[in-house]
Amino acid sequence: MDFSKTRKAKRIVAGTLAVLLFCIFGGSISAAAAARELPIYCVEREGKPVSLTFDAAWGNEDTQLLIDILGKYNVKATFFVVGDWVRKYPESVRALHEAGHEVMNHSSTHKHFNQLSSEQIAEDVGACNDKIEALTGVRPILFRPPFGEYNDNVIKTLNGMGMYTIQWDVDSLDWKEIPASEITNRVTKRVKSGSIILFHNAAKHTPEALPGIIEWLIQNGYRPVKVSELIYRDNYTINHEGRQIPKGDKQL
Repeated sequence: MDFSKTRKAKRIVAGTLAVLLFCIFGGSISAAAAARELPIYCVEREGKPVSLTFDAAWGNEDTQLLIDILGKYNVKATFFVVGDWVRKYPESVRALHEAGHEVMNHSSTHKHFNQLSSEQIAEDVGACNDKIEALTGVRPILFRPPFGEYNDNVIKTLNGMGMYTIQWDVDSLDWKEIPASEITNRVTKRVKSGSIILFHNAAKHTPEALPGIIEWLIQNGYRPVKVSELIYRDNYTINHEGRQIPKGDKQL
């Protein structure tokens, strides 16, 4: 018997078996290892509620105009504000709160949170929370990461602070200064029940687009609500798309 050929055959079999075992089990292990902590992009809801959200980081030229437009339709929105913006425009923060909108956290100085430690994240978010609470009397429970950037550390740190990390599933791209008609088309083509829609204050054409968007939403049965009213506070899961779903929901 040629033992060298036998050993070679055994190595081939062993190698083939290893590949098969990796394909069968390794893939699932890799998938589990690759699973990420996710923020809330949208929410599984009946009744067609949606949330209009505005990020406020830089300018302030149209904040009162946005308040007036939203007030005309009796719509309440969620404004994610940066701590430096709060410091520069305290009167606008008070105006938003007094108009019934919720003022939530968009970080203190708009840093890249993926590059921060847990301690740095907690300090940054906490400082912005302090500024907002000092002006409104309400401590934020919602956080939107600057640049939409996050990783497992960001989400876990915010969870540990008792806060919900909020993204969006409908991006108006208003910051690109696209025409109002294009902003409107992007939103109305993509919105669905439970959507979180992203706008910005100080975006050139948002005030022009906003009335038509609100009217379209209402005419089509959508009900704008604040993000804190849209999300589930407990007993939920977040699927691979970032959709928040109540536990036990078969649509998961």
